[in-house]
Amino acid sequence: MDIGDILIDGIGQLQDWLDDGLKGLAPDQVNWLPEGKAVSIGFNVWHSARTTDNITNFVFKKNPPIWMAQGYAVRLGLSDREQGTGMSLEAARALVISDPATLQEYARKVGDDCIAYLKSVDPESLNEVQMIKPLGEMPRWRVFRQVVMTHGFMHLGEVNALKGIQGLQFGI
Repeated sequence: MDIGDILIDGIGQLQDWLDDGLKGLAPDQVNWLPEGKAVSIGFNVWHSARTTDNITNFVFKKNPPIWMAQGYAVRLGLSDREQGTGMSLEAARALVISDPATLQEYARKVGDDCIAYLKSVDPESLNEVQMIKPLGEMPRWRVFRQVVMTHGFMHLGEVNALKGIQGLQFGI
């Protein structure tokens, strides 16, 4: 087993759990905000998927992200450029997901695309150093482990906490 196999396994698990986290949720549940400074389930899943999409497509494959190329920004009525990093808390809390099923479809496509990329890439290329703003330079394997997987699992935890606060069952 190599680092690519570990990344594929972890990112696959993350994508399955994020998919399960959205399954059957109504727009009011996806967009619900508790008091304080938390963001919605929708924001968490959207941001995680947009980050993975940008890393996989824009940074590594040098392609437009699925978000823009397949019209998800238009379908969800959201910015084609914004992905959550650097957004103000007010803007993040104001983000509304109009159709959770479309977000779920997008997130699944992004996860599948990321895994397909990792299966096709030369394992040695994962050691190449990559600049990731605002984090700095790191090997490509660490970009996937830290920015996609670890960061994504953090947002999954927020999704599960928000579901629990709403009295909804969550998986895992």
